[in-house]
Amino acid sequence: MCCLTSPKITSDVDSVRSEVRDNSITLIDVRREDDYKKEHIPNSINLPLAKLLADDSPENVQKLIQSLGIGDETRVVIYDDTFGALSSRVAWTMEYLGHSDVSLLETTFSNWKTLGLETDTTIPNIQNKIHSVKLQPEILATSDYLESAKSRDDVLLIDNRERLNYLEQHIPGAISLPYRTLASNDKILRPKEDMKRLLDNRGISGNSEIITYCGSVGTLSGLAYYALKSAGLPNAKLYVRSFKEWKNLQKPTAKQEDANYWDLSAE
Repeated sequence: MCCLTSPKITSDVDSVRSEVRDNSITLIDVRREDDYKKEHIPNSINLPLAKLLADDSPENVQKLIQSLGIGDETRVVIYDDTFGALSSRVAWTMEYLGHSDVSLLETTFSNWKTLGLETDTTIPNIQNKIHSVKLQPEILATSDYLESAKSRDDVLLIDNRERLNYLEQHIPGAISLPYRTLASNDKILRPKEDMKRLLDNRGISGNSEIITYCGSVGTLSGLAYYALKSAGLPNAKLYVRSFKEWKNLQKPTAKQEDANYWDLSAE
């Protein structure tokens, strides 16, 4: 079964501003509550990532998004101030729950302000909505699934941590794709053709099933998940518990023994 896909991976600034004015969008700010209260994009509502990660079971996520006034048909755009990693993790979680119309703001909150765009301190009133649960297991990889899948020829495993972390220890067979390589100067993700070139250069293309992982909670690899989709590679899974769980389970790891200086480069 094909994975559930969003109408858009990222939403551009002009479209979001227009949709905010039309009240045709739910904009989610996933920064800390204190930062949100100081200022935020007008009409945005706050869902700190830590609140989601405290219990990201489908039942709790359903309650959370219902309390934010998000129903099955609500168009959702998510932003952060951390190069898209936090918003990606929240977007993926909503997608896993079965919410199809969720995308990432193409830029960070800091860049929004740099562009001279409007901010606000008003906290919107929210009315609860009903949201169903239609889990999309095809976008989730567990440790057991990964262990059985990584030896298959049609599966690619991607490590999105810093290059040095990868060199020191990684899941056997993983390709290094540091999260810092995914962005452009002012956008959380490179343009599509540029992203395709980056992935092609790493041998990441075609119809392979691609599993991404990072250090612990699936933020950096969540960004990579959407980077893959933006480049037209929809058959992606997120190993959401990532390398921390893999090590805790005492699964096998590998080390790059012959690393040279250039190996430390993000590129």
